[in-house]
Amino acid sequence: SSGINAEWPLRPGGRGMYPPQPSIYINNLNDKVKKEELKKSLYAIFSQFGEILEIVAAKNLRARGQAFVVFKDINSASNALRSMQGFPFYEKPMRINYAKKKSDAVAKLDGSFVAKDANKKGAVKEKRKAPEQAGGEAKRVMEKAMPMMGLMQGMMQGIIPPGMQPPAVNTVAPPMPPKPRPTPPQT
Repeated sequence: SSGINAEWPLRPGGRGMYPPQPSIYINNLNDKVKKEELKKSLYAIFSQFGEILEIVAAKNLRARGQAFVVFKDINSASNALRSMQGFPFYEKPMRINYAKKKSDAVAKLDGSFVAKDANKKGAVKEKRKAPEQAGGEAKRVMEKAMPMMGLMQGMMQGIIPPGMQPPAVNTVAPPMPPKPRPTPPQT
């Protein structure tokens, strides 16, 4: 087994696609196109494949050149993906894949929507420790570091415990032989 799931077609580059779903992810979009114009143009070319619930496009640095088109059903998304893959859109060929996750719009329709926490990526924010707990942790870290700090301080003062001395290095240059004196010319 090669590890490639033969059920799903491969996209350019050889990486497998995500399982079919109503949301498609489009990248390699021209990032010079204004967000509203981009959304209207995407709607115009993708609405021929079925009812569109929403189009998500952002212009921040991380999301530029990308968009999500959310269809009402999987068949519409699949037809759009097959038909529009590589289609030149604002002079760049679109790369299309199924989205990794179900969109909120689809989840609301099928009743599986769960509101996400306001924190990034739905993670639960860890509470800060009380100052006395934080101080205790800092104290433990310092206690562990003290022996090493003592060693470093000793090295700086030239007092190094036995067995910890670095190998001796001859830092004094050998004496230079005296230069020969020129002999005065004999007349």
